[in-house]
Amino acid sequence: MEVEVENDRVISIAGTRLNPLTAGFICSKVRSFGDRLRGKERLLRPAIRTGKKGSGEFRDASWEEALSRIADEFVRVRKSSGAEAILPLSYGGSNGKLTEGGFDRRFFQRLGASQLARTVCAAPTRAAYTGLYSGLPGIALVDYELAKLIVVWGTNPSATGIHFVPIVQRAQAKGAKLVVVDPRKTPLAKRADLHLAPRPGTDLPLALAAIGWIFEQDRADREFLATHTTGAKELEEKARAWSLEAAAAVSGVPAEDIEAFARMYTETRPAALRCGYGFERNRNGGSAAAAVMALPAVAGHFGVPSGGFTLSTSSLWNLDVERAADAPESQARTINQNLVGQALSPESPAAPINLAFVYDHNPIATLPNQELVRAGFAREDLFTVVFDQVMTDTALFADVLLPATTFLEHEDLRPGYGSYALLRVSPAVSPVGESRSNAEVFCELSRRLDLEQETDARTPSELEARLLAETDFGAQLDSTGVAIPKLGDHPVQFVDAFPQTPDQKIHLHPAALDAEAPAGLYGYREDPGTAEFPLALISPSLPGTITSTFGELIKDPVPLEMHADDAATRGLSDGDTVRVWNGFGEVICPLKTSAELVSGTVSLPKGMWSHSSHNGNTSNALSPDTLSDLGRGACFNDARVQVERAGDLPVS
Repeated sequence: MEVEVENDRVISIAGTRLNPLTAGFICSKVRSFGDRLRGKERLLRPAIRTGKKGSGEFRDASWEEALSRIADEFVRVRKSSGAEAILPLSYGGSNGKLTEGGFDRRFFQRLGASQLARTVCAAPTRAAYTGLYSGLPGIALVDYELAKLIVVWGTNPSATGIHFVPIVQRAQAKGAKLVVVDPRKTPLAKRADLHLAPRPGTDLPLALAAIGWIFEQDRADREFLATHTTGAKELEEKARAWSLEAAAAVSGVPAEDIEAFARMYTETRPAALRCGYGFERNRNGGSAAAAVMALPAVAGHFGVPSGGFTLSTSSLWNLDVERAADAPESQARTINQNLVGQALSPESPAAPINLAFVYDHNPIATLPNQELVRAGFAREDLFTVVFDQVMTDTALFADVLLPATTFLEHEDLRPGYGSYALLRVSPAVSPVGESRSNAEVFCELSRRLDLEQETDARTPSELEARLLAETDFGAQLDSTGVAIPKLGDHPVQFVDAFPQTPDQKIHLHPAALDAEAPAGLYGYREDPGTAEFPLALISPSLPGTITSTFGELIKDPVPLEMHADDAATRGLSDGDTVRVWNGFGEVICPLKTSAELVSGTVSLPKGMWSHSSHNGNTSNALSPDTLSDLGRGACFNDARVQVERAGDLPVS
């Protein structure tokens, strides 16, 4: 990014060409980051609660008073209930390698606090990716321009990765075909040669039917499978259970369209598959991800430029922040992030959580079973610290508030998201108000609780030096401002990069995943819909938010999107105020009818805050806190709901 600053204030933010994927532009949500930097919701100084939890009533405090109060509570809770009664609640925020996962983990792990399994996103797909490939760097996104076929499965780059869109457009201009798999008609789906719109939770039979057809038509690359994979026979057997017709009946995708995809995928080379995370958020999510990532192996698309798939590039950096920070291995219990509502409930059979430290996270807005999560934070006996940039929904329930810096105000080290670039972040402006960085706060808390060690890294610069000590990344960053991994920034899968499994083979049917999945790997579990709650609710990303980040800037209620036919059968019209409800909760919001969503599915975006609906709930008030087949991930898209016209609006 190129940040224009005048009198220590951000005037504008634009893109640079230092990272080839960025290509001189950035998304609109980050271009307007200055609105968050000095917006009215920005936390400027520490504060201590004076009113009822959730009331937002606080008084200003000094850092000394706030940190002393927090340290005293840590000591009190650890003495009275044990360190595992303390729970750090974090995800990632806008932080990189130096501001998340190092100083904070060192503090909490030395303290002996409960650990958090950060499984709200990517856990099922990561489990599948690790089981099959154990890390295989993906095709560089810029190289998709060379492909003759691009498959975009489970991601909407127009909202979540805008730099990929012009690459796809340039490839299409050169004659490339485009297939998009998404229950919504996204902007790229409108440009696609083939759009497959499966019902939520049915990507697994869709992918298996395509694999089964490839085997049945003798189009599988048997030589590649014999040389570079294990488990191909087991995958073939499970795929054969799904005929095109059976998959069509379950997924709603016509059998002829599934065949058209499989035919196109085997006949067009090179083919590049962009694998997202949207289709993992259900009971079958891990197996679905495994089936999708098995497709390029079955069809033999590896070994040529722009042939294969991209999920992640993170495995190639091998930067162990916890080790660099000297964070000890924790022996404490682990609490699944998706089950935080249950963990905070006074009715939990497990040992209670008596202190929650929330940072880089807005759990009331982002975690499933929202009403249970909110009830947990409303407990008067739960001491809660919220360390954040703005007054979030969760911050309203804090006992002590701490103001955090943004990425424009502190040092960091950031790998590209989907690009082969590691960049150093320097602060563009001074910290606004009295905000402090994660490094400052967690190092100070370590000192106050006598958890410091003489050899500790205490600044981001010291941590960076240790993190990069065994690499040449530091020298690259010093000379050019960007570091590129040893395999280069245009690797070819199975030429330059191989699976990181012990035998460097793809394990298409690993025994560990087969044992973990309740129905076995690639085993399908039926739709959870009922006659009472027949509509599948999905919660895709908004173009203006990054999960819940920037949610404070959305001022108007966000509408529920529903297919026009589904609205008509309920006597509903565009613009009506509706009640969306199930056994977990309800959301009252406007209705937007659409023909761009598969019938039987409704959409209410993630990232909403309480002010984004008429009754203070978001889509997560409707999300079950059940877990996926692999990775114990979230099942947001297993929410099944009913919609009706709302009565009188609740009093806010």
